Amino acid sequence: MSHDLKTHLADLMRAALRSVAPAEADCEIHIERPKQAMHGDFSCNLAMQLARSLKRNPRQLAQLLLAELPISPMVSRAEIAGAGFINFHVPAAAKLEVIRAVLDETRSFGRSTTGGRRKVLVEFVSANPTGPLHVGHGRGAAYGDSLCKLLAFAGWDVTSEYYVNDAGRQMDILALSTWLRYLQLAGSDDVPFPSNAYQGGYVQEMAGQLQAAHGDRYRRPAAQVMNGVPELPATERTDAEATQQREAHLDTLIANARQLLGGDWEYVHDHVLTEQLADCRSDLEDTGVHFDVWFSERSLFATGLVERCVAQLENGGHLYLQDGARWFRSTAFGDEKDRVLQRENGQYTYFAADIAYHLNKYERGFQRIINVWGADHHGYIPRVRGSVSALGLDAGLLDVALVQFAVLYRAGRKAQMSTRSGEFVTLRTLRAEVGNDACRFFYVLRKADQHLDFDLDLAKSQSNDNPVYYIQYAHARVCSVLTLWAGEPEALAAADLSRLDSAHELTLAARLGEFPEVVEAAADELAPHLIAFYLRDLAAEFHSYYNAERMLVDDPALRGARVALAAAVRQVIRNAMAILGVSCPETM
Repeated sequence: MSHDLKTHLADLMRAALRSVAPAEADCEIHIERPKQAMHGDFSCNLAMQLARSLKRNPRQLAQLLLAELPISPMVSRAEIAGAGFINFHVPAAAKLEVIRAVLDETRSFGRSTTGGRRKVLVEFVSANPTGPLHVGHGRGAAYGDSLCKLLAFAGWDVTSEYYVNDAGRQMDILALSTWLRYLQLAGSDDVPFPSNAYQGGYVQEMAGQLQAAHGDRYRRPAAQVMNGVPELPATERTDAEATQQREAHLDTLIANARQLLGGDWEYVHDHVLTEQLADCRSDLEDTGVHFDVWFSERSLFATGLVERCVAQLENGGHLYLQDGARWFRSTAFGDEKDRVLQRENGQYTYFAADIAYHLNKYERGFQRIINVWGADHHGYIPRVRGSVSALGLDAGLLDVALVQFAVLYRAGRKAQMSTRSGEFVTLRTLRAEVGNDACRFFYVLRKADQHLDFDLDLAKSQSNDNPVYYIQYAHARVCSVLTLWAGEPEALAAADLSRLDSAHELTLAARLGEFPEVVEAAADELAPHLIAFYLRDLAAEFHSYYNAERMLVDDPALRGARVALAAAVRQVIRNAMAILGVSCPETM
């Protein structure tokens, strides 16, 4: 197994170092895999690492270390290369032992204990519940869920969380939009529907639900609805002043709705919130994304945490008053400007609630906190980190992973995704078209903060160019081999692995051995895409082997060894695909 091999090689190097330079014997020793097979199976840069402090030529130091290297059956040859690398060649038997490890550990192969069962909170998606999730949200969902599975596989105690923005203006706009559609259904044609309200058909559906359940109860005269509402600018105007006028138009309508409906406003508000949250939860569950906690923004106000948080910042000297508003000195923490926490009318800003939310995360005892945000929130990071530090908390426990929204292309044309306008492609529609597996895999096929063009035609194709199909086909091929073999799984444990001596077989075994390393690297870098890359390489090497060699040969010992290798490949594919939330069909 590669981890055991790497540990063993590091121990050998440390023993050599104790002889050559005892004072440096506790330094960190790195054993890596060379990019080119001609440079051996593993490589160590210790000689170059210590050359300056020991005042030695790196190659001369490498020669001294090599001379003191203990003899080991796990090393067939060690040599110096380049500026002072020590390259190790491992005997075939050592490489092939990973096959037995995979078959023995099955679903646990590749698991790590680096997380130490420490508590980590991963908050992701957290889209305003103002409409169906679109394909942009889908990437954050796939990335966040894969990250949770990856961290759990790496030994962390993971809690997944969705922050429900149920206290802000966007929910008020959705409630207003639904009520205005309800008034239209009730015959109030004199109330125009603003272009910057939520336009989607789901709004009309919720309005119909209100009418079906309550008839004319929420109907009000158009004159009262429009009382004091400023006129809208010309539709062709897109300047800043026109935008402000449109938003003021909405705000006045919301204020009128609150006054006219009284207590019924809360019912309308809660109805649309409940409907959209239920739709969101259902959509995510169907995508294979489960949240342990759905955290309400409203609870931060109901428990007094926002007020307590602001008071704590004020007591710490981090706030000041200006024009009747309370400002946080976020520039002291690297932000581009200070931020308002409480407006002159006494209302707290979204940022105030967000600070309180982070305080709550810390108070729940998490030892690591990961926020998965859209890349457009990059500028938000300094002020949040600053607020955490201002509260006397360890900002080093907070990680922010940025995710670029995916851009969907159908027949070469880019689809628009605006929630208020209603012109968006939903995550549900995407799943229905390409399937959940392609949906999940394609979303994590690039580094999260890199731009992603989602090619529908490729995702639906049954070709080697489609990575999902290619990997699943490798799994199905192994299943077919095992079905034809028809032996007992227990027999594979006794397979004579020494019969595996071809380049294809040794390359495949080496690739299997890399899986635990890839898991640790991916978890450390918060990078599920590394698992996707690994799967693609593993599938390619298996297909190459399958096409070059017969699995079920007449020689029983060779047949058993090759079937054992294939079964190990299948198990590692399953383990890796499970991290990404992608299925492994047995037939295709």
